[in-house]
Amino acid sequence: MTDATTEQAEAPEKRGKKGMLIGLILAIAGAAGGYVLTSSGLIPLGSMATKEENQNVEKEEPAKALADVGFIDLPTVIVSVNSGGSRYLKFHAQLEVNAPYMADVQKMQPRIMDVLNGYLRAVELRDFEDTLALMRIRGHLLRRIEIVVGEGRVRDVLVMEFVLN
Repeated sequence: MTDATTEQAEAPEKRGKKGMLIGLILAIAGAAGGYVLTSSGLIPLGSMATKEENQNVEKEEPAKALADVGFIDLPTVIVSVNSGGSRYLKFHAQLEVNAPYMADVQKMQPRIMDVLNGYLRAVELRDFEDTLALMRIRGHLLRRIEIVVGEGRVRDVLVMEFVLN
């Protein structure tokens, strides 16, 4: 019985420091290789890479010309919101219009204001609680304005002021 206990009591073989030394050497080699690859630009990381890419883009492609557009300022609209109380919405917008159609859209401004007033009066207070409410309202207004003035004339509705009291 003592033979069995002496065999189990023997200390396990010590692992050498050889494995830890090999791991340390590989870690240092990997770090040095990563530094060389990154600093030479073979791996595009960091601010140097973005600067170089921006310089290459500037050299290769000239900037595109801006679209030929104009802006029509719409009067500020103040409407009561259907909330059961006295809440008001103050709304001011501009229309981004393709330049050849500026006069046509300007001529239709009273009709546009009528559509704008009608839509904003129909919006309820719970519609403003969503975080995407302004985007949805812009989309609805743009669609209604396109119906009034025709497709392709108005590019976008730009909201200048949107205050709910």
